[in-house]
Amino acid sequence: MLEWILGPMTALPSTASQVFPLAAITGHPTLKLALLLAAVDPGLGGVVIAGGRGTGKSVLARGLHALLPAIEIIEGSLNAEPDGSQASRIIPAPFVQVPLGVTEDRLLGSVDVARSLAEGSTVFQPGLLAEAHRGVLYIDELNLLDMNALNLLLAAVGSGVNQVEREGLSVCHPCQPLLIATFNPEEGAMADHLLDRFAIALSANQTVTTAERVSITEAAIGYGENSSAFRQQWQEETDAIATQLLLARQWLPDVVITGAQINYLVEEALRGGVEGHRAELYALRVAKAHAALEARDRVEAEDLQLAVRLVIAPRAKLQQPQEQPEQQPPATPPQQTTAKIKQKKKTKKQIKKKMKLKLKTMLRTKLRTNPKMIQTTTKLK
Repeated sequence: MLEWILGPMTALPSTASQVFPLAAITGHPTLKLALLLAAVDPGLGGVVIAGGRGTGKSVLARGLHALLPAIEIIEGSLNAEPDGSQASRIIPAPFVQVPLGVTEDRLLGSVDVARSLAEGSTVFQPGLLAEAHRGVLYIDELNLLDMNALNLLLAAVGSGVNQVEREGLSVCHPCQPLLIATFNPEEGAMADHLLDRFAIALSANQTVTTAERVSITEAAIGYGENSSAFRQQWQEETDAIATQLLLARQWLPDVVITGAQINYLVEEALRGGVEGHRAELYALRVAKAHAALEARDRVEAEDLQLAVRLVIAPRAKLQQPQEQPEQQPPATPPQQTTAKIKQKKKTKKQIKKKMKLKLKTMLRTKLRTNPKMIQTTTKLK
C-alpha cells in the first residue's frame, strides 16, 4: 500500500538516478546513521565529515540527497511551504554545492541589475542560500572556503533566516537547509570553534579488511560499467531507507523526551568539560531524531547513549573531572499510566503501521487541496 502512496512523490526527476546508492557504500555505519539523523531533522545542526582523499565523503553526501523526498513549494517562491491559498508544485529536494571561490553576493543574494533597470525598481536576485532552502547545502573542502563567506553561511543556517542588505535592498527569507560539509585535514586543520557549530563531526577514515577493499573495488567497477543495472540491484534497499526516512520525518513531532533525560545530557556535557550549550542542545535533537528513525514516540536510553557518542563525546576535553562518576541514562519514568505502558509494549511493526496510516491521511488531505500534486488515476481505498 505504501508504495503507491509514496510512488508519485518520488517519481520526479532527481539525482537518484545519477548517484552511487547510499545502501551500496561499504562500511561507514556511523556516518550513514549520522546523515540519516540529520535528514530526519534538517534543523539538527548539520554534519561535517573529515577524511583523506578517496574515502567516500562526497559520495555519502550525494547518496543521502538521493533519498530525500520531494518537496511542495509555492509557485514562484524561494522554496516556501504552501499555505493552501496559492498555487504550488512538487520539485525534487534541492542540492546546492558551495564553490570555493563563492562571492558574498552569490552566497547571500544581491540586486538583479538587469531586471532592476528594466522594471524601474530594485529586484532581488536569490543566492545559493535561498536555492538550498528545504534541501541540501553541501560544502566540499570546508577548510579552504573563505572565512568571511563561511561565517556568513553558518550564521544564516544557524538562525534559519538570511538577511540581505544591499544597495537600497532589504530582503529577509528563510534559510533552513540540511547542511553537510567535508574536508581533508591534510590540506589544513579546522578551528575548533567552527567545528563546534556543526552538530556532528565524524571521520570518514576507516580500517578496512582485504575482503572489504575487494568489495569496494567490485562495486566501483560494477557501477562504472553499468550504473543503471547497479542501482537496480540496490533499489529495494534504497526504497526501504527512503521510506523509513519519510516516515521518521512524520513521526518526529510526536517524539517526547523527559526532563530527567535532558538532565542526563546536561550532566554528561558537564562531566566532559564541554564549553557552551551547543552540545546538549544538539544532543537532544539527535536523541529525538534517532527515536523517530526507530519508529518510537519516546526517547529511550539507547537514543541518549547515541547522542552522547555522536555529539558530546567528541567535544569533551581530554582530562575529564575525576570527582564526577559516570552516569547511566535515566530509566523510563515510573509514573506512567496504563495506556502509556501498553503503548510502549507495542511492537515496531505495529508502530510503523500507525505511521503509515498517519502518512496516508496527510497525503489524502493534500490531494483534496491540490489534486495536481499526484498525477495518477489510482484511487485511495
